[in-house]
Parts: sequence; structure tokens; C-alpha cells
Amino acid sequence: MSKTIRIGHSPDADDAFMFYAIAHNKVDLGQYEFVHVVEDIESLNRRALEGELEATAISAAVYPRVAESYQILSCGASVGRCYGPIIVARNQLSPSSLAGCRVAMPGPFTTAYLLMQIYFPGVEPVAMSFDAIVGAVNKGEVDAGLIIHEGQLTYSDAGLYKVVDLGEAWDKDTGLPIPLGLDVVHRRLGEEGVSKTYDVLYNSICYALEHEDEALDYALQYGRNVDKETCRRFVRMYVNQDTIQMGDEGRRALQKLYQLAVDRDVISVVPPLDIVGLK
Repeated sequence: MSKTIRIGHSPDADDAFMFYAIAHNKVDLGQYEFVHVVEDIESLNRRALEGELEATAISAAVYPRVAESYQILSCGASVGRCYGPIIVARNQLSPSSLAGCRVAMPGPFTTAYLLMQIYFPGVEPVAMSFDAIVGAVNKGEVDAGLIIHEGQLTYSDAGLYKVVDLGEAWDKDTGLPIPLGLDVVHRRLGEEGVSKTYDVLYNSICYALEHEDEALDYALQYGRNVDKETCRRFVRMYVNQDTIQMGDEGRRALQKLYQLAVDRDVISVVPPLDIVGLK
């Protein structure tokens, strides 16, 4: 008898790339049926808070709130090395000038917002959909915007200027990769279900990396009107060796992120890091 695992991922090119092989039965699913739940990351974060899905992508920032229900998969993480969410503005600004500014951000549960709280606690956050931020900055509705996804590659096309790359700041301060997104699995699946979910996702990521153009053609439909090479650049930023296996360096990066959040009084405690398949 097949067992159903609802697996949530965002309609973003990097997630679609990773899950291509599952969606198209390119990997062995065993006795399980994997049902894709495709929603924006903030919606998936909120679902995780309720423990709805058996497996899901989440922002790394939300894990402290769901650690009792979910385990982290050591594969599937979205990790940046010397790059990450970017704060942009209509004019060239210094990072120090952001104090007191109204800065659009892509949701209260995103890791991008957590990083902004750590590095720029004096800004006034304005929550909005990630794809509305560039327009809001251009129209002067906010002083600056915190951008994620493909906007990290295309903001200059909209005439905007980089104020600070939070990934660069993180690398300078910590020397660690920046953990932005995680894939997690619900404890209710039990040891067998958790292990199978890990194996399926791991094999799907490996398949995509080994068949890049095939998986990229599928991912391109989620690329929000970017050309194939821009989509390729974005996918390669966030689907890489760190995605196959976060390793001890990834674990230390998560530990550092949560410790800094505690130091800023953003969260109360560093959650236990229960990571499946860590090598």
C-alpha cells in the first residue's frame, strides 16, 4: 500500500530544479506517493508552524519555531557563499544611512528579514510580497528594499543600487556559508518515512545536477520571465554541493545564525539542531 507524503516547495526556479526528478518519476519513490504542494515560501512557513505537511521547504529563520515537530534534512538547503539577500535603493546609500529608513522586506518569517534584524535593527520594516519590492522602491513608497530570488541578479536592470549584500556581510563577519532555506521532515512519519524522504530528495537533487539542462528546462517555467542563462546562474547559486550535503560547516552556520538572533533578542533560545543524514 502506498503512503502519501505531501512535500511543500516554492514556485522558484531553484526549488523546481531540485524537485524535478520527483515530479517526473526520475528517482525511486518506493511505496510512497509524493504529492507536491507548491506555494510561496511565506505560505509554507505558516503551514510549517501548524505542522500541516509531512515534508516542506522553509526559511531557516522559522526553524526555531517548528523544531519540536520537524527534523532538518542535511540535503536541500539553500546556502549562499559570499552572497545572499540584498538591500537596494533608488540612490547610492551607505549601509550606515539605513537607520530609521522604511525598508520593504519579503515577510516576517523569511531568513532575509532575520538577517536584516541582526545587521540593521534600527530600520522600519515594511512587509510586502517579494515581487512587489523593486516596484515599491522605484516608486519611492519605501526608502529601500530587501530583495531575494532572481531580483538579486536583476535589480540593476530596474535602475536600483546595492546598499549592502547581507551574504557578503555575513561572510566577512563569520567566515561561514549563509543558511537561507531548509528542507524539513515531520517527526510523525517515523524513522522509515523520514529516511525515505531524505533518500528521495537527495537522489532528486543529484539527478538534477547531473542532468542540468533537462532539469533547468523544467525550472525555467518558474523563473519569472528571466532568460535561461539568468535562470541557470540563479539555480547554480542555490543548488550546489552545499545543497547535496550541508555538512558540519552548514550545521555551524545554522548554530551561528540562531545564536546571533538570540543575541539580538529576535528569538529566545537556540533550537536543538536535529539533522537527518548529516555527514
